[in-house]
Amino acid sequence: MSANAAAVTTPPTAQAGLSKREGVLARLARDRVALVAAILLTLIVLAAIGAPLLAPYDPYFTDLSKAMQPPSAEHWFGNDNTGRDILSRVLYGTRNTLLMGLAGVLIGGALGGTMGILAAFYRPLDPYIMRLVDIMLAFPAILIGLAVAAIVGAGLGAVILALVVSTVPDVARVARGSAIGVMGQEFMEAGRAVGVSNRALIWRYLTLNCISTISVFLTLRFGQVILVGSALGFLGMGAQPPTAELGMMAAQGRDFLFMAPHISTIPSLAIFVIVLAANLLGDAVRDVLDPRLQQ
Repeated sequence: MSANAAAVTTPPTAQAGLSKREGVLARLARDRVALVAAILLTLIVLAAIGAPLLAPYDPYFTDLSKAMQPPSAEHWFGNDNTGRDILSRVLYGTRNTLLMGLAGVLIGGALGGTMGILAAFYRPLDPYIMRLVDIMLAFPAILIGLAVAAIVGAGLGAVILALVVSTVPDVARVARGSAIGVMGQEFMEAGRAVGVSNRALIWRYLTLNCISTISVFLTLRFGQVILVGSALGFLGMGAQPPTAELGMMAAQGRDFLFMAPHISTIPSLAIFVIVLAANLLGDAVRDVLDPRLQQ
């Protein structure tokens, strides 16, 4: 009797997780666009991590004799308005930009996912949590960044906080929708019937069955977060000089677009490549995991 009960109440994620993961990786490997995007994003991340080893020059060393020089054999991406090597600054700036986006997605995803799952599980809390989510959705990330910068001052911390706050409501709505679907499954009712604790139901039964949906959404969200964070940096609410950050670097070159366009265009192209790779990979992961698209 106990063996049958255990079989009934075991959520499907534990038994099929490994084979499903292998199938997802196999389908992704067959998608050339996804494969190229994954390789490109991996190379970008490795370059950002290895910036101290790969950067040919000190990203903060100024040499006014080389100010605004175009790309050359000595400086592949040229020099900015103070003579700093742009390639070195792009490597360090990519690290800060990725850190900013990753922190915004992970922290915001964890908070938003928790709110959405709790709203679906504890129905009396649902109206209160979702009204809070609606209030948060009313404020765009740019406005949140302005408010945070006015309170705590501009910097990477202010941008990360703004990105977290702007990510939470979207993730909460996605998590709630997925969790409501899981709540209607038979194994949830069976778990309640045999006396499984609420903590186990929320974690082992509910969260583990919603995590793939949340992960796909966060993968798609990552590119948007990078774009919003770079926009905040461009407006001066992100990293402050001389710290390298791609959005701020693009802003520093806008006064020299006609004299030295490479100062602004190269960091902007770096943002474009990061966001494009993240979006292509996110689309491919969504297509693979969405059963409606696997016909």
